[in-house]
Amino acid sequence: MSGLFGKLSNKSGRKKSDLAEAVSFSEHNKGMATLTVPDIEPSPAHDSKALKKAFHGLATDEKAIIRILGHRNASQRRKIRETYRQLYNESLIDRLFSELSGDFRNAIILWTFDPPERDAKLAHDALKMSKKGVEHLKVIVEISCASSPHHLMTVRQAYTSRFDRSLEEDIASNVSPPLRKLLVGLVSSYRYDKEVVDLVVANLEASKLHETIKTKQLDHDHVEWILSTRNFYQLRATFESYKKTYGNPIEQDMKSCGSGNVVTLLKVVISCLESPEKYFAKFIKDSVVGHRTDEGSLTRAIVTRAEIDLMKVREQYQKLYKTSLDDAVGDTSGEYKNFLMTLLGAPI
Repeated sequence: MSGLFGKLSNKSGRKKSDLAEAVSFSEHNKGMATLTVPDIEPSPAHDSKALKKAFHGLATDEKAIIRILGHRNASQRRKIRETYRQLYNESLIDRLFSELSGDFRNAIILWTFDPPERDAKLAHDALKMSKKGVEHLKVIVEISCASSPHHLMTVRQAYTSRFDRSLEEDIASNVSPPLRKLLVGLVSSYRYDKEVVDLVVANLEASKLHETIKTKQLDHDHVEWILSTRNFYQLRATFESYKKTYGNPIEQDMKSCGSGNVVTLLKVVISCLESPEKYFAKFIKDSVVGHRTDEGSLTRAIVTRAEIDLMKVREQYQKLYKTSLDDAVGDTSGEYKNFLMTLLGAPI
């Protein structure tokens, strides 16, 4: 946080108003993707024909599918989908569904979707499962709190277009209070996407958050308002102020409020806001620990972060667990493993 606080005006505790120096969420993560793409981009028609060829014959050429789709960014994949439909009058995603199976199919299809549409689908699936436990709602927090404000807006647009109703409506229909209020607030926000921090506000709101924890009123409007409106950098300053003033990280003090759904989800919110890379490093570890890998969670983490900050996640994983992220994926097998390793930037 020292670099962040070092940019603040000593006179007023506010960052200087020259926003030309401000850093956005996307700029902050620039160069942190693990996805590798060819220096010379093949045409969408070339890739579409190569994919069509991979589908022919007695057995699908799964390695060819990985070589193509596993090395194309979102814009390139969108052009391939459009061109494939124009050339062959069929959906590439539908064809992948019919040609592939298992975890490999799930991962490839999730990757081939446009990122906003993909996250809209993940949110929709999560809401259908929400009655089975708060764990299923984590994905909505991830989309709201570990993505850029612009991406969240495009996810909401994609959700409405795909499902003929808003994400907020479906949260209201499927989630009970007080989680409903928190999630609606998070998904409907549009945070300022620059590094602008007011230390006076950070100290004041750290005090308000401490009071809600002290009185065990985590469903107070203050909590939802602060977490759903402030920019990422302002919130990180608030969490740092909380720790300096009260001695513990805020999520640690929340344990005094019990272990209910509100506490569980708020800890996810704070983790995603404070350090998405640390959150996803722990999330991946939880998905591979034990006797059986949770392929759905592992897939979601790697697919959704490969074009954002998976390099940072890799670094955090090494720091936290003294082992590489490649080793975690190494417990999987077959072309599913090869595809995840490709997204991690490993040569296959």
